[in-house]
Amino acid sequence: MAVMAREEWTDGRLDDFRQNVNQRFDEVDKKVDNLDRRMQAGFAAVREEFRAVRNEMQTEFQGVRGEIQSVRDEVAAMNRNLIQLTWGLIGMMLVGFLGIVATILTQV
Repeated sequence: MAVMAREEWTDGRLDDFRQNVNQRFDEVDKKVDNLDRRMQAGFAAVREEFRAVRNEMQTEFQGVRGEIQSVRDEVAAMNRNLIQLTWGLIGMMLVGFLGIVATILTQV
């Protein structure tokens, strides 16, 4: 088995290594900072879009509520009309019945 020669780390080589490591970490830091800026901008855009959608939904829901109230008012008006018609028919039937009874009584 061959034994590999051991390399010596001189001060110059250690300085070069440290500089290389620092340079790579600086590049990583720049990439992370760039990614962070892009993510923050993207999140801000998404938050703004959600606000716009929420506001639009609230406006639409208010419109739907107004339309539902309009339908309720129309149904209530129809109900009042039906009640009036029913009482009118009952009144006409009573008048007709009393007319028949009066006619029969006058004939006897």
